[in-house]
Amino acid sequence: MNQFLIADDHPLFREALKGALQNQFDGLEIFESENFEQTLQQLSEQDELDLLLLDLHMPGNGDLYGLIRIREDYPSLPIVVVSGSEDLTVISKVMGYGAMGFIPKASSSQEIVEALNQVLEGDVWLPASLKDQIAELDGEDKQLAQQIASLTPQQYKVLQYLHEGLLNKQIAYELNISEATVKAHITAIFRKLGVYNRTQAVLIAAKLQLEPVESSS
Repeated sequence: MNQFLIADDHPLFREALKGALQNQFDGLEIFESENFEQTLQQLSEQDELDLLLLDLHMPGNGDLYGLIRIREDYPSLPIVVVSGSEDLTVISKVMGYGAMGFIPKASSSQEIVEALNQVLEGDVWLPASLKDQIAELDGEDKQLAQQIASLTPQQYKVLQYLHEGLLNKQIAYELNISEATVKAHITAIFRKLGVYNRTQAVLIAAKLQLEPVESSS
């Protein structure tokens, strides 16, 4: 019997995917989450999961941070990214940062089942049309992943707000914490990322941003 976690903020997509998978996998138990916080909670509670199906644009995911963070915390858990985007740069980063598969949301049920079976057997899966187009991550990107993985979810939220240009007092308001706590987070962020000012931190944050996609993703 397999246990899957579907992490996606669209209830209709979760329901459709759940139905398709339960018709193909006997005795399948499916858990669900709709944001990054819930996903972390499910991962901590369900210690026999066989597979995580992850939506990159789920709230709290911070683009690529969610994938990097989960891969760091759960190195043996197969992660398959399911996304409405088929941007080659994004897919290359997703695979380079540890996903075992990338499934476009436009894929048929048969393709999804084929992909998951292949991943469960320990292989990597990509659509045939994309396999030869994926680029290898360079050393800088790999170092970036290690640095980002060291940030806590709260620290990454602060980094995102820095990227958006918010002042310390605005960040404090958004996160309902004190300015002193914001400053402490920023100090920790600078140390973990090996930077010395906001501009350098913002440049690193920009490398993790994904291209905006339509709401259906």
